[in-house]
Amino acid sequence: MSAEPFEVTITEAEIADLRTRLRRTRWPEREPVDDWSQGLPLAYAQELCRSWAEDYDFGFAERLNVFPQYRDTIDGLGIHFLHVRSPEPDAFPLVLTHGWPGSVLEFLEVLGPLTDPRAHGGDPADAFHVVAPSLPGYGWSDKPSTTGWGITRTARAWDTLMVSLGYERYGAQGGDWGSAVSAALGEVAPERVAGVHLNLGSVAAGTFDAPTPAELANLEAEKEMQRTGRGYSAIQATRPQTLGYGLTDSPAGQAAWIAEKFWAWTDNDGHPEDALSRQTILDEISVYWFTASATSSARLYWESFANFRDKVTAPSGLSVYPRDITRPSRREAELRFTDLRWFEELPHGGHFAALEQPESLVQQVRGFFRLFR
Repeated sequence: MSAEPFEVTITEAEIADLRTRLRRTRWPEREPVDDWSQGLPLAYAQELCRSWAEDYDFGFAERLNVFPQYRDTIDGLGIHFLHVRSPEPDAFPLVLTHGWPGSVLEFLEVLGPLTDPRAHGGDPADAFHVVAPSLPGYGWSDKPSTTGWGITRTARAWDTLMVSLGYERYGAQGGDWGSAVSAALGEVAPERVAGVHLNLGSVAAGTFDAPTPAELANLEAEKEMQRTGRGYSAIQATRPQTLGYGLTDSPAGQAAWIAEKFWAWTDNDGHPEDALSRQTILDEISVYWFTASATSSARLYWESFANFRDKVTAPSGLSVYPRDITRPSRREAELRFTDLRWFEELPHGGHFAALEQPESLVQQVRGFFRLFR
């Protein structure tokens, strides 16, 4: 392997094309309800797209390019990754993995505190060397042209990457698909993965005869998710190609498909911008638009959705945020994570912990990996 330096670029022609498409959007009629129960409301979709076309700051590439980035070919596929080494000589290697509809942009606020805690009011003994790859088919990694790139193959690729960078012992962290890949890493490379920390613990709810009030609440949330919130994953897991035509051609469609998740999965008071800035939301949407990765990213659901809850035997830690998709109790989590060393329930935050609660997530990651340094 021979990694080559890489920088993200967005051309003025690409921006002009986006703006033209947004201004020519053919909108549907207004929803016949006064809430989000039928999806992203027309008024917000129009305002979000107006802002994207007219006053959005397209500087996410420059903000990402502050950090060292590379591309390398692993198992025949080009993989993009950030590699931010700590100034601390005894820093612990850590691979961070994002999910859908996220990207490596999620980690920009945590990279500094994780790699250089001394400069951010922390203990230098908590420093990490951080590697943050873009999932296959996501961001600036290549789009697989054959089947087989599920979570296990991705985990093997991540292990190959870490070893190629000189890391013979390391930790793994992630949420959403990043939680599945990180968990799989502990299974495919147990001799090298010291531990896995996740901020999504997807487990089976309703498994105990005498559930606690918290477990009952989580079970009800799971049922509601199945009733009203699983449509996106059902179509991405079964017909990603069909879905991709509309999302790849229409920026308004791509924006609505993703923005709705920032409403449904964040710790907000009824509006996604209670939890995240419009700039942050449009940054994440822009990654998918400019890399044309709506279809290729959705294929991961087709490949691996059935394996999302595979058993995890590696030493594990779970940080549960109150507005995440699922919020298991410790005993529920222990049914999947057979060596659970860390379990904490946080007071604020949702599915996108690195974006919503970066300081909290940094503290959780530091605390868990103190057990393994």
